[in-house]
This record gives sequence, C-alpha cells and structure tokens, in this order.
Amino acid sequence: MADGCLLYYITDRTAFAADEPTRRRRLLEKIGEVARAGVDCIQLREKDLSTRELESLAHESIAVLNQLRIENQELRTTLLINSRTDVALAAGAEGVHLRSEDIMPRVVRQIWATCGAAALARESAPEIPVIGVSCHSPEEVAQAVDEGASFAVFAPVFDKKSVPSTKPTGLSQLREACKASIPVLALGGVTLENAKSCLEAGAVGIAGIRLFQENDPATTAERLRRLG
Repeated sequence: MADGCLLYYITDRTAFAADEPTRRRRLLEKIGEVARAGVDCIQLREKDLSTRELESLAHESIAVLNQLRIENQELRTTLLINSRTDVALAAGAEGVHLRSEDIMPRVVRQIWATCGAAALARESAPEIPVIGVSCHSPEEVAQAVDEGASFAVFAPVFDKKSVPSTKPTGLSQLREACKASIPVLALGGVTLENAKSCLEAGAVGIAGIRLFQENDPATTAERLRRLG
C-alpha cells in the first residue's frame, strides 16, 4: 500500500441501479474511475452474489485493472475479495478482506500457500496475500495483529445515516486501535469534512463506500490525500 493517506474503496453495486446488467456495468466503470484516481485498494464486497457470479465479477474487475495497468504502469491499485479466499485465488486477486467472524488471517495464508499452486489464475496472484480485517474494538485489532493481518479497517467511527441504530466507536477508540503495529484505516460515517480527525487520531487512511461511489473519485482522492 502507498505512503501517505491510504484510500480504500468498498463496492456496493446495488446502489447503482435496479437491474443487474446495469449494476455490473456501472460498478466496473466505477472501479476504473477509482483506480485511475489512484485509490490504493478496492474491496469487492458483493455479498448477495453466488460463488459463480462473484468469481465472474472478480474476473471482470481484474480485467479492468489489468487494462489500466497496460495504459499506466504506475498504477498500484489492488483488488481484495470480501470473505472468499477461494474466489480470490481462482480470480487472481491480490488478497481478501475478512469480516470479524471469518476465518483467521493465518488460516488464509495456509490456504493460499497450500491451494494457490493449483489455482487457475495463480500466476497473476501474489505469493503472499494481502489480508485486511474488519475490526470494531482495539482488542480485535490486537488479535488481527497476532493472527498476521496486513491491515485493519476500524468501524464504525461515526454515526452512519444508513444504519442509525449502529453505535459509533468514536475517535477515542480509533486512537487506541491505531496504536497497533499494523496500519489501521477508518470506516463508517467518514466524510471529507471529518476525515482529517481520523488521520489525526492515528489512522493511516480512509475506507468508504458512498464516499467514493457518490462523489467524483478523482476529486475525493485529491482532497483526502491533501489531508495526509
């Protein structure tokens, strides 16, 4: 992941349109926009899809990124698959993002090392996977460190308009979580207006769904980078 303020886009194609073909097309367009804007990492988080559908979308997403890498060899955007190590390996993604209730990062590394050689797209995947973990307390971040996670996404920092019943962790808990020895990114109710307070609390970057989907990615990325 790059130096400075790290940017992490989490996908949600259901926000784009009612019909599935349009959803997929617009999501792939957004992935291209986000990558061109220099966002460091994209998490493909389409939890409602079947394994076959998710793998197909992962292949299409990687094809978009590979084409952009041909056009710009400086492009460093990585793709992680939410929760599914098998799909990440089969599609040739750089790694996975684990929910707090998923298998541990050490297990992912074991699967990657054992099964990776047999994966169809193994030649395009890294030898060592990037593993992000969703965390909701400093204790969970500490556990992620012990288990060998690459980074943690700490949430929700602020109130979320889409889920008003969710209790935010707040900046004090984020500050405590950021004392860990792995990078910690802030997620949940983060906006262009309050992102700086997350970075001042120790977060190395900002993660978001609507932050990137509902705004121009290039402008959003530029404004966030300036904060770091």
